[in-house]
Amino acid sequence: MIYVTIVLKLVIGLASLVIVTRLLGKKQMSQVTPFDFVYALILGGTVEETIYHQDHTIPQMLFSIAAWGALIYTVEKITMKFDKLRAPLKGTSQILIKGGKVNLRELERASLELEQLRGMLRQKNIFSLKEVNYVFLETSGEISVLRYPDLDEPEEPSILLVNEGRVHEDNLREVGKDKEWLTQSIDRDGIKLKDIYYAEWSEPTGFYIKTYDHCL
Repeated sequence: MIYVTIVLKLVIGLASLVIVTRLLGKKQMSQVTPFDFVYALILGGTVEETIYHQDHTIPQMLFSIAAWGALIYTVEKITMKFDKLRAPLKGTSQILIKGGKVNLRELERASLELEQLRGMLRQKNIFSLKEVNYVFLETSGEISVLRYPDLDEPEEPSILLVNEGRVHEDNLREVGKDKEWLTQSIDRDGIKLKDIYYAEWSEPTGFYIKTYDHCL
């Protein structure tokens, strides 16, 4: 009987989760927010606890799922009506790059390093920051990118030589250069190393440099 009960709980639990999820609305995985993830995690945990504990009955499981689903449904409706509650519960998009300028405060608030942002851009087939006009970090954790129009793409990916004010020694060695070459090269442009937030370099296009003065 114990195995029959477990199977019955699994079937009823799965059906209940599907019903609650459908009632709360369809979303693609890319649209799932941290709030959505938490409520789904707790729903799954409720069913799991009931399945493997014999003192938890099916009616108790159904009540827990229904109560949790009703609570989340209420929160969803409230956030749709009251804008002030939407941001703390659902989050808001953040502008990480605006007009080609990196927003340092928003980047820090998102707990992102510049190289992590560059990695996300590469997944969008963007291999240099000079191609980017705006970058939005959506509530799902994905980025949306507005590129500069009619900008020829570089022939090869750029290499980050200065990362958040620090010289990237490994990348310098990768391109067969050293810190002295870097300092002399940027000095010719009248730029001091201490003033640079990031500096990209590629063989065909040379340097693309942003100083702290050109960040938000």
